[in-house]
Amino acid sequence: MASTVKSLIRTLRRYVKKPWEITGPAADPEYLSAVPKATEYRLYCPATIPSEAIVPTSLPETVYDIKYFSRDQRRNRPPIKRTILKKADVETMMKEKIFDPTSDFPQPYLTAKVVEDENAIGGGYQK
Repeated sequence: MASTVKSLIRTLRRYVKKPWEITGPAADPEYLSAVPKATEYRLYCPATIPSEAIVPTSLPETVYDIKYFSRDQRRNRPPIKRTILKKADVETMMKEKIFDPTSDFPQPYLTAKVVEDENAIGGGYQK
């Protein structure tokens, strides 16, 4: 008898609702609250590992290498050659250098005098 009364009360609670539960998303019988219960929130501590990680093992020849740097062609360039000049090397280079003003200085822009046509009446247009 007690079980039938409890099931009757449960079904009545399902259909008879509080005034604020009559409308809105909470009015649906399948509505689940977004806030988890205290027993569902954090089952284990974040610092504890629930199970050990399973690392797949295979032959190294059959595994595809997903690393980018091994396939990057920009990294396969030959090394940059650098020459370090010492003071003695610079002094010998300066002694071998011959100063030539025609080749060492740049050419000026205007090398000839501009001659204007003196018969250009009216800006060069004929009337």
